[in-house]
Amino acid sequence: MLSSDFANLASESERMLNCGADWLHMDIMDGHFVPNLTIGHLDCHLMVTNPLDYIEPLGKAGASGFTFHVEASRENWRELIQKIKSKGMRPGVALKPGTPIEEVYPLVECENPVEMVLVMTVEPGFGGQKFMPDMMDKVKTLRKKYPSLDIEVDGGLGPSTIDMAASAGANCMWQEVQCLEPLSQPM
Repeated sequence: MLSSDFANLASESERMLNCGADWLHMDIMDGHFVPNLTIGHLDCHLMVTNPLDYIEPLGKAGASGFTFHVEASRENWRELIQKIKSKGMRPGVALKPGTPIEEVYPLVECENPVEMVLVMTVEPGFGGQKFMPDMMDKVKTLRKKYPSLDIEVDGGLGPSTIDMAASAGANCMWQEVQCLEPLSQPM
């Protein structure tokens, strides 16, 4: 939703759903973790310094997914996951391109795990960046290690890159600009 017309979110959402999207993804930025600010509720990707601050309001607003960055939660991820689930939201963890994939393993393998891993395929914080194909190695590693895990990619996706992400093992993808033709593999 980051590339949507914020003055027409309803029609932008309807357009994406009509194009076959199963979910709507909203990036949330606090101006601290990344330099920009955004808004939103639904499947929420929080690029913020203190994700704990957003659990209560997003839960009340009806968010169904809450994805926080491992880089911003190294000290409190267990508490985050528990609180996210207690508000009826699906927890996910994201990682920036420079963060080693091994940093998310404990969050997937713990007793109360995240339900999705988001591999950033651009540096978070700005729309319109070029897709980083070398991030597909992270996706492949996750798919091999966790065959049933939801793996999301976010950033720079379009007709020329989405098949690469799907082939690597991603099953949750966000196309940022236009509707896509039907894929051979479900999103």
